[in-house]
Amino acid sequence: MWAGVFFSLAAGMMWGLVFVGPLMLPEYPAALHTFGRYLAFGVIALPLAFLDRAELRRLTRADWLAALRLAAIGNVLYYLFLASAIQRAGGALPTMVIGTLPVVIAVSANVLNHQRDGRFPWRKLTPALALILLGIACVNHVEWTALLQNPQADTGRYITGAVLALGAVACWTWYPLKNADWLRGHPERNPRVWATAQGLATLPLALMGYGLFWIWQGLTEAAFPMPLGPRPLAFAGLMMAIGLFASWLGTLCWNAASQRLPTALAGQLIVFETLSALAYAFMLRGQWPAPLTLAGIALLVAGVIAGVRVKAADR
Repeated sequence: MWAGVFFSLAAGMMWGLVFVGPLMLPEYPAALHTFGRYLAFGVIALPLAFLDRAELRRLTRADWLAALRLAAIGNVLYYLFLASAIQRAGGALPTMVIGTLPVVIAVSANVLNHQRDGRFPWRKLTPALALILLGIACVNHVEWTALLQNPQADTGRYITGAVLALGAVACWTWYPLKNADWLRGHPERNPRVWATAQGLATLPLALMGYGLFWIWQGLTEAAFPMPLGPRPLAFAGLMMAIGLFASWLGTLCWNAASQRLPTALAGQLIVFETLSALAYAFMLRGQWPAPLTLAGIALLVAGVIAGVRVKAADR
């Protein structure tokens, strides 16, 4: 069990990197952060695909189309929303909003009648949702107050960032439900191979997106230098680091944790990602979180833990 906790902590610390990448290179557009990250991840998936080539050949055209949809929405569109939200609203609020995913997914499964695992009792989910909303409200109050005290701040940009964070939540609420549908509909397929297939499906999307962004920059005569921007070594290094650690090694550690821990406990430990991302964001700011921010984080963690402990009924 302690090994499982260690692996889940390692996964959360690496996944937290994706929340601070846009803050480390704020002069780079969110589109470049997105396409650069998944271009790196697609390149990393190529040797994995070679090892699994026999299993990948068994995938049908319909399977590859499903992998393409999952990669487009769960990878590219999700991170495009998230990176844009972080650059507009800062790191704290989008991270808190994304941290609600374990409970939001359970709520969405109820609303959409996605009942393969049974319905979750609303009366037991409601307290968890209340804690989560209160936690987000606390952090938002601190961030909004600091924004209003800055005469050069753009409140419209902050609000847009919050809305984009909700878009990221919508993408990654859809993704696990549809991904689970495919996996359960194909029990004979190896989940590792399916993950590699999605990595391969992401590569052409990232290449196409990168190319279209480059063309658009040329047509608009924008001042942003392509293909690697004003800090090419920093950008290339950050994209490879996020692609390697967050997209590949983080998932590997999470799979190792999932093999060693009960599902209910593993679900609670997803909060390591949120806590790591918040810690990185405040480290980049060079400041300690305000007391109300810490209270909001504690409420979010309590709400997520309470939510994932709710057992599905009516199987």
